[in-house]
Amino acid sequence: MRSFRAAFFATVLLSSAAIAEVPKPAALITDGMPAVPDELAAQSRPYMEYRSAGFAGWNTADRSMLISTRFGNVNQLHRVAAPLGARRQISFESEPVGGEWSPKGDVLVVSKDIGGGEFYQLYTLASGQLTLLTDGKSRNEFGSWDQEGKLVGYSSTRRNGTDSDLYVVDPRDPASNRLVAQVKGGGWGITDFAPGGATAAVIEYLSITKSNPCLLDVATGKLTPIGNHKKDIAYGGLKFAPDGTLWATSDEGSDVQRLGRLNPKTGKFTPIAQQARWDVDSFEISKDGRTIAFVTNEAGVDRLSLMDVPSGAVRQVSGLAAGSIGGLEFAPWGPLGFALTSAKSPADAYALDPATLQVTRWTESETGGLDPKANVEPELVEVKSFDGEAVSGFLYRPDPAKFPGKRPLIVNIHGGPESQMKPGFLGRNNYLINEQGIAIFFPNVRGSSGFGKRFVSLDNGPFKREDSVKDIGAYLDRLAADPAIDGNRMAVTGGSYGGYMCYASAIMYADRFKGALCNVAISNFVTFLENTQSYRRDLRRVEYGDERDPKQRAKLLEISPLRRIPEIKAPLFIVQGANDPRVPKSEADQIVKAVRDRGTDVWYLVGENEGHGFAKKENQDYQFWSTLMFWQKNLLAK
Repeated sequence: MRSFRAAFFATVLLSSAAIAEVPKPAALITDGMPAVPDELAAQSRPYMEYRSAGFAGWNTADRSMLISTRFGNVNQLHRVAAPLGARRQISFESEPVGGEWSPKGDVLVVSKDIGGGEFYQLYTLASGQLTLLTDGKSRNEFGSWDQEGKLVGYSSTRRNGTDSDLYVVDPRDPASNRLVAQVKGGGWGITDFAPGGATAAVIEYLSITKSNPCLLDVATGKLTPIGNHKKDIAYGGLKFAPDGTLWATSDEGSDVQRLGRLNPKTGKFTPIAQQARWDVDSFEISKDGRTIAFVTNEAGVDRLSLMDVPSGAVRQVSGLAAGSIGGLEFAPWGPLGFALTSAKSPADAYALDPATLQVTRWTESETGGLDPKANVEPELVEVKSFDGEAVSGFLYRPDPAKFPGKRPLIVNIHGGPESQMKPGFLGRNNYLINEQGIAIFFPNVRGSSGFGKRFVSLDNGPFKREDSVKDIGAYLDRLAADPAIDGNRMAVTGGSYGGYMCYASAIMYADRFKGALCNVAISNFVTFLENTQSYRRDLRRVEYGDERDPKQRAKLLEISPLRRIPEIKAPLFIVQGANDPRVPKSEADQIVKAVRDRGTDVWYLVGENEGHGFAKKENQDYQFWSTLMFWQKNLLAK
């Protein structure tokens, strides 16, 4: 007798016209893939209905909290007046909106793009209405308010579409927009203003291991380098204390990012004590300058600490769930706001009392009626790769009581590649673990951030690129030997650079994967570099290689998945945003064509109103249901 699953998919794939189907969102194009049956959507519906709340700052005028959350199709800004108070929506756009209040609380500046194209425009928001501050065409990135709340500093490509020049504007008067400094390169940004607003701190980002700090004279536009820009040093943060001291994170003299003082005149970086092994990912200075909050990344788990500036004493905040912490901001009246997400909780907003270290939860996001405490905590898996390099990742296992025996596995590879998988809330993917009994493994291959600048550089350039793919083989050997993992039922997925890794892993380990779902993925490094937006092209050449160099070009072509299509044996599902400025749609189109030219089927899902990943809930839901069908057909079937 056939199993329920086999019978169900015979119905879905062979007789879909005879059953009720989920209406496909108008902006999605489904090519070569089946429709989604109502029954499948109904079974998984609660997992689609979780929310999150990202802390976006404080309003000095009324002491409320600004958060980003979603009640419709996309994230919007909301006001919360008190802990666990009602969320009052204040932006009402069809695209996601982010924003920041002025230090006085009188003006809210927001950022918004169209269809995921990432050509962000800046606006003021008042009474639900947007007033444009930028040109409506170029890419504009919010930098910082000055400490007096008079000016906003930002970067813009409006001059030539490529270089991120530096601008200031009084948001109360859009006509005050002024180009302060012309620069070369797409990695420039204003990070903070010194007290008084006459000087700004600026960073020129070149790569994850090199960035150049400068001081900007706001009146004249003169840029003065801080330190020796010939050295390969990475800086982050750059914030002024009320007394004018410039604080930053830097890996000068270290393999990791440390927190310390940066002397603008001499360029000397003086780290604070008690830092050795882990990166300081972010920090924030209290309004009175006496306290600095900072987050250390300890093997992928964020730890929050407070430093008393006069004494240098550091206290770690205990009792927080293992996960990711972001959005630090001190309120002028004392508390530190931040967002926290963990395996058992979507992102929510919190406040910390610096005196007592007491944490107060301000939002408690809905999870579709499901108990988030039922979600499994991940376990850290560490292995030695082909060359002895230690690599690690996080494994989420299904409940063995509910799903006994060997379970199928999905390897989910992060993008970046200068990124890192940390423990967190898996959202829709919790359905795969809790209801389908699929284990999910998130590797941090070489080239991932969070493990020091030596490790993050191990995959740089075309000649080292496939070393990260070889890391996947070490994980597969380890996981296949796990008595609770079915080594004969493994699949791979990933997005962006993780999408390249998805293709490359399906090639290098063709006999081990039953399916590959590759999202906004690089298929040919040469065409990717030639077609990615010009403002980011040079930044990506530092990581992947320079296609203009004949030797590097030849190697980039050699390792590109598009050149190795015959080696892919696993069924493919490809997802792409039509407006993606990073990995253009042509990268997906060309590999779909190449696979089909060989007579092989491939599922292809395109979001015409999406960019580098789907951001709209209706599209995300349909993508997940299609993904679930793909895994049930190719991974769960025995």
